[in-house]
Amino acid sequence: MTTDLKSYRVLVTPTSYARHDPTLRTTLEAAVGEVVYNERGVPFGAEDLLSLLPGFDGYIAGLDTISRAVIEAADRLKVIARYGVGVDRVDLEAARARGIVVTNTPGANTVSVAELTVGLMLSLARMIPTANRATKAGEWPRLSGLSIEGKVIGLLGLGAIGSAVAARLRGFDCAIIGYDPAATEAEAAAHGVALKSRAVVIAQADFLTLHVPVLPETAGMVDAAFIDQMKPGAYLINTARGELIDEAALLAALESGKLCGAALDTFQKEPPGADHPLFRLPQVIATPHTGAHSDGAINAMGRMALHDCLAVLRGKTPKHRVV
Repeated sequence: MTTDLKSYRVLVTPTSYARHDPTLRTTLEAAVGEVVYNERGVPFGAEDLLSLLPGFDGYIAGLDTISRAVIEAADRLKVIARYGVGVDRVDLEAARARGIVVTNTPGANTVSVAELTVGLMLSLARMIPTANRATKAGEWPRLSGLSIEGKVIGLLGLGAIGSAVAARLRGFDCAIIGYDPAATEAEAAAHGVALKSRAVVIAQADFLTLHVPVLPETAGMVDAAFIDQMKPGAYLINTARGELIDEAALLAALESGKLCGAALDTFQKEPPGADHPLFRLPQVIATPHTGAHSDGAINAMGRMALHDCLAVLRGKTPKHRVV
């Protein structure tokens, strides 16, 4: 027997939800009594959610800050269905203590983030944003870029996204090295990656790209000491989490010439604001946490979050439970 959910209310905060597939909205709206969407266009902070979340039974969550105080204030909440894989902004222990199920969408954005990573790498190597601006301004500069061919690409993290990046780079005739304590040499080799120590990957990479989660041991790991180990003139790419990088240390390395450039899709504070010091530098490419924002990834995240949110509300087991 199907559980009647018409007394339930669901909050949906990812602004891209159902952008490419309107049936995600109609399916959710047909299943429950009321759906409230994020109309302001940016993630919610904990202060916003303290007053907003009470009274909701289900929550399809974007990059909101879901603190212990928020969870304790959510008087009816049964499920937090994260629209994305990261759960570092959710207090999982508080959710567990309240009996609130937390799910995510693993693998939904793998291809999308991997493609953006390669795109940013090419943009750095060939100075595409600089060339674009100059040409539109009536200039005709003779810019000397880099070939990916023959370079060393270093991957920190060989999970789904890191492996997908490696697979897409194999046709560039570059050397791909990687570090992941959970990966075996055979697993790495299957994706064309030579498994190396963390220190070797950092030291040898011409392009170093980050694909690790935010954990106590990884938060702020790209600091002055880390950058000092990198090859002079190397490039850094981050499509993972902004919390991985000490932005002041990165700024100093770029200004000194230790690093030649950086491409960042994520920042410690989002949105970072137009006055962010890194934005003064032409060798920095910045994108607005857009790694998962392709039609394929958005549709997959929406379907997975919707499915698990409704499953929990119906008293069933979700497919991608975190806690």
